[in-house]
Amino acid sequence: MKASLRTVRLELTEPLRISRSTMAARDAVWLGIEHEGLHGHGEAVTSVYYGLDTDTLQRHLGEVELSRFANPEDALEALRAEELAGGDNTPAAVTAAVEAALLDLVGKHADVPVHQLLGASAAPVAETARTIGITSVRDAAGTARRLAASGFRIVKVKAGAPDPEDDVERVRVIRDAAPGVRLLLDPNGAWSIAQARELLPRFAELGVEAVEQPVVPGDPEAFGALAEWSPLPLIADEDAVDLQDARRLAGRVHGINVKLAKCGGVHAALRIAALIEGSGTELMLGCLTASTLGIAPAVHLADRARWTDLDGHLLLARDPWSGIGGTDGLVRTSGRPGLGVEESGAQGSGTQVLGAEVPGAEGVGHGHVA
Repeated sequence: MKASLRTVRLELTEPLRISRSTMAARDAVWLGIEHEGLHGHGEAVTSVYYGLDTDTLQRHLGEVELSRFANPEDALEALRAEELAGGDNTPAAVTAAVEAALLDLVGKHADVPVHQLLGASAAPVAETARTIGITSVRDAAGTARRLAASGFRIVKVKAGAPDPEDDVERVRVIRDAAPGVRLLLDPNGAWSIAQARELLPRFAELGVEAVEQPVVPGDPEAFGALAEWSPLPLIADEDAVDLQDARRLAGRVHGINVKLAKCGGVHAALRIAALIEGSGTELMLGCLTASTLGIAPAVHLADRARWTDLDGHLLLARDPWSGIGGTDGLVRTSGRPGLGVEESGAQGSGTQVLGAEVPGAEGVGHGHVA
């Protein structure tokens, strides 16, 4: 197998402000794997919160050994057995990107879409939330009206402004501007327990359906107690990174936001989904801001979630990939083999070819291939 890395800049249509930061762009590192004339693709994006810059992503992707495998099926099996990643310190986002590229390639080799590889016969279609950042009430109302007119039925409102009354007013004007949409709220851990106890009933009165990570992460006991009291369903995000976190929170919070880039990919997400099934904790599928390539693997899981928040590609000024829709409020798999996505002609910078074609299982080399 031959592999290559390419880095591109993803610019947002407008800066997205949340409680802890404002983002206008981020880098994406694309992994391409070629085998027998077929190509698989995966994406990892930079994140200040998760400590991932471009150099870190490229370095870890370069340490993942693919050259010792004769085919992508064997490499995928090794990855799921935790025998492929470059070590215990491999970021979850890197593991997720490698798995996505291998799933894409395996699906193309078998001529089936990824969701069929995962056991689902029907192509997933799901209503996705669309995010409105911390912004003026005028802009928030205008965006909500446009989204509702485009077909969106779920809006996620970012909260955590210095003055909580600004968040309350923003939700109020969004509710008035788009009375038919379902509202989710996400303070990104900005509130104290005391603030949450004061604010959650007010947001319940405004018709908010659920609140994502209302309080500072790091105290699952306090979060669980707040969820038991809360008049609204509470969904863990920053407090629920991996399987161990999910195990601590299962049955104690109403939902867990699973992002492939933080948990380690599709297989890790399925393990979390199996763990929480029947516990009273439901699955939310979320994402980082990324291209269609980065969002697509989660879309193949969308039929398993109560809440779907896969709008990262919709925030971009120009999405260099296509294939999962979303502009009408629905994300869907295309039915084409693999991830079902296509590049739209963007040319990334810094293309690097790694490794060489492996002719067979015998005499396989041990060079690093990303």
